[in-house]
Amino acid sequence: MRTVKVPLGERSYSIVIGRRVADRLGRACVKLGFAPRCAVITDSQVGPRHSPRVLESLRRAGFDPILLTIPAGEPSKNLGQVEALYLALAQHQLERRSFVVALGGGVVGDVAGFVAGTYLRGIGLVQLPTTLLAQVDSSVGGKTGVNLPAGKNLVGVFHQPRLVLCDLATLDTLPEREFRAGVAEVIKYGIIRDAAFFTQIETDLERLLGREEAALGAFVARSCEIKAEVVARDETESGLRAILNFGHTIGHALEAISNYEQYLHGEAIAIGQVAAARLSARLAGLPEADVERIRTLFDRAGLPTEVRLAPEQKKKLLKAMQLDKKASGGRVKFVLAEAIGRVRWGVPVPEKAVLEALAA
Repeated sequence: MRTVKVPLGERSYSIVIGRRVADRLGRACVKLGFAPRCAVITDSQVGPRHSPRVLESLRRAGFDPILLTIPAGEPSKNLGQVEALYLALAQHQLERRSFVVALGGGVVGDVAGFVAGTYLRGIGLVQLPTTLLAQVDSSVGGKTGVNLPAGKNLVGVFHQPRLVLCDLATLDTLPEREFRAGVAEVIKYGIIRDAAFFTQIETDLERLLGREEAALGAFVARSCEIKAEVVARDETESGLRAILNFGHTIGHALEAISNYEQYLHGEAIAIGQVAAARLSARLAGLPEADVERIRTLFDRAGLPTEVRLAPEQKKKLLKAMQLDKKASGGRVKFVLAEAIGRVRWGVPVPEKAVLEALAA
């Protein structure tokens, strides 16, 4: 078992990584001083598999949980779903000291986190991510949000969890495509912050893809350490935290123009990261050899590295990028790599260069 601290003063919390750490949920929530009534928010795929032992852990510790299940998939990240959850929390009479457990992948974490951050102006949140992508990324750092028809994550709030439990046992049954999508975020951390970690991924990728427990625990822990360090320095994304969006400007736009049906998030940002690497070679001095290392690693991980867009799709992509949260004054800002392990953010990139990077 490994523990990573997220140092945020009075909002500090721990990320606990290990096999079957979800069994500790009830006891951990007692120590956090929560009131008895609580809600476990999950989805239609994860709930039947993992909610029984989560509910049992809470009940053994004296809590009174209600199970709330949303449809699996990105379409559940909408304000109508949020309102339905608010009504259920009110019916179960949750109070200010009550809490929400987010049991699932990134969609559940985003929706449940947004609900917890806004219900009664904010109640406790425990993240129990069940996908690799959620364990290394979306469950950590307090960013929550839902989508609008115009774009991804356009409504949200910063709401830090009180605890994150990364139970490696939940990854045993994760579909292969979902697991590989999570690897895209692991690779990102090496690109943006740790060249040695990137090299370690190159060396041990097969062990990671084979879900060897020692390798898996080490990769999850190091990814969380990097994110925790960045979040501690810039909690609300006013500067440094923007580096966590490497590849996401294009990736989010690809998700939006395909109605969140063609790509998993990790697949879309894999394409985005390779395109961002090509832009980095052109605009930030990233050596071509490093562009090829990045592309090759995503390819070895079984992730897409390119996309073919029709002229109308290109227009939609550029329009979707304009709605990106990092856009300013009508100009889209990118995170670009100067070298593997070192990036800069807030770089304006011409639309023509974006399309050329994707075409390459």
